[in-house]
Amino acid sequence: MPLETDAVLDRRLLRRKVTFWRALSIFAVIVAVAVAGLAGAQRFGWVAPLQHVARVEVKGVITQNANLVRTIEALGRNRNVRAVIVTIDSPGGTVAGSEALYTAIRTVAAAKPTVAVVEGTAASGGYIAAIGTDHIVTRETSIAGSIGVVAQFPNVVRLLDTIGVRVEAVRSSPLKAMPSGVEPTSPEALAALREIITDSYDWFQRIVKERRGLTDEQLRIVADGRVFVGRRALDLRLTDQIGGEPEARAWLATKGVPATMRVQLHRPASDTNLSWLRSISGSLAEAAGLADWAERIRSSALATQIERSSLDGLLALWQPPTP
Repeated sequence: MPLETDAVLDRRLLRRKVTFWRALSIFAVIVAVAVAGLAGAQRFGWVAPLQHVARVEVKGVITQNANLVRTIEALGRNRNVRAVIVTIDSPGGTVAGSEALYTAIRTVAAAKPTVAVVEGTAASGGYIAAIGTDHIVTRETSIAGSIGVVAQFPNVVRLLDTIGVRVEAVRSSPLKAMPSGVEPTSPEALAALREIITDSYDWFQRIVKERRGLTDEQLRIVADGRVFVGRRALDLRLTDQIGGEPEARAWLATKGVPATMRVQLHRPASDTNLSWLRSISGSLAEAAGLADWAERIRSSALATQIERSSLDGLLALWQPPTP
């Protein structure tokens, strides 16, 4: 009888221990998910500390990115954002996408100080984004400029002739859907395309002249499509200062934003259905000290978005890809 009583007591004690450890495990998982979620939310700008300097990144090829535009516009309405740092490393992209980015940055600049930090390249559309800010900081070896517009399309007429293929088209007017690339391009089609490029180029030159305070002669020198290294860009008044983020923070301090104020990165939401998983996975990898893996996770998401993006139409892009 005493043995049976002891066995019952032991089983009860064991069940209590198992229940305790199960509850503790569940609690630990909940805490881990909450911490990871908070870290991801702060990293992607969903939750931000009070009174901070916001940082947004413009990297890679610029396309129509509505999420990035909305993220930037929201900074202008956020009372906790004292200033905005725009980190740029981009060869440019579509003219329309660059214009949308420029307009969003100018909207924020009307409400609070904005500064661009050129990490590697701010060419073409990347430079359009830079001049949307109030102050441009670039390293001595960074690249800036490439003021110009290009439209490119492959013409495979000779290839089709070689293999015996002829493309027929019925158009409402001679210039509809021209140039097509599968038919000889008429002088009228080239002239129409040239007119579009000229209009876009005039817009590009106009905002450069207005934002950088250039004379016609100064604009003529810099607006021939060339890129310039940081020191030369500074001499030509395309940028304002040599340096990096510390120099940008020092400039913000002259605008009443303390240099000790925390900088918070704001990332746009991804269009992919697994964006939340990438966000949490990247944050967990970084928290575990696997910074390389965290960057790979985020880079894979960016690459997917670029692959799905289209570069049709007019480009403000330095060294566009060959057909």
